[in-house]
Amino acid sequence: MLLTLLKSKIHRVRVTAVELEYEGSCAIDADLLAGAGILPFEQIHIYDVNNGERFITYAISAPAGTGTISVNGAAARRVAPGDILIIAAYAQMAPEEAGERSPTVIYVDQKNQPVKNPPLV
Repeated sequence: MLLTLLKSKIHRVRVTAVELEYEGSCAIDADLLAGAGILPFEQIHIYDVNNGERFITYAISAPAGTGTISVNGAAARRVAPGDILIIAAYAQMAPEEAGERSPTVIYVDQKNQPVKNPPLV
């Protein structure tokens, strides 16, 4: 049996762009992807803190250091620029692996730049 557990999370990033006329996906600053251990084209779950929308898409890499979070394609109708998102990736693992693993969590500032200590909300 395999369990599905949280692998990594980018916590409370702000949407910087929405691109309806795009194939799909979510463009995420390459530094955030690397820090969270999320690969380009990996499945991600997006939770919009502002409106409660929850959906699944895949990650693509945006230029490092830009803070870009661009929700693209049909999902662009579910968010607005400035919305706060939680981006999560999950992994399947055996129960014995699950007890030894804790997720990687990336916290950001107001400009979607990684911070060591989470900001007070």
